[in-house]
Amino acid sequence: MKLDDIIAQLPYSKPFLFVDELLHADENGVTGTYTFRENLDFYKGHFKDNPVTPGVILTETMAQIGMVCLGIFLLGNDLGENTVIAFTSADMEFLKPVYPNEKVTVTSEKLFFRFGKLKCNAVMKNEAGQEVCRGVLAGMITKKL
Repeated sequence: MKLDDIIAQLPYSKPFLFVDELLHADENGVTGTYTFRENLDFYKGHFKDNPVTPGVILTETMAQIGMVCLGIFLLGNDLGENTVIAFTSADMEFLKPVYPNEKVTVTSEKLFFRFGKLKCNAVMKNEAGQEVCRGVLAGMITKKL
């Protein structure tokens, strides 16, 4: 599956799409990037006069790149319009703030994918190569009834 095809199949759209580019995908993991543009709405109030990307948005970015893109790749031709990919859990550690206009790279490594459950380790780094957060993400892949 081509990397652009994976992004096209994501179940998100702007302003809640946090994937700009996929750099790599295989059966063991993915790597992708996203730039947090300064005009994103959440910066208006988090934090006043000193905007910082909320941890929940960092987690969502890691989940979209590291888990959902990986899930789409792993499903390949089995992905259909009735497929639902649901985020089920995250155990995150936040190490550095991410500011407006910062580009981050997310790399995930599959821990397991069986019985519709996908679990992976994910790391987010800034452009300087410093880890800003890391964690374990999990989700379910199922079909709509």
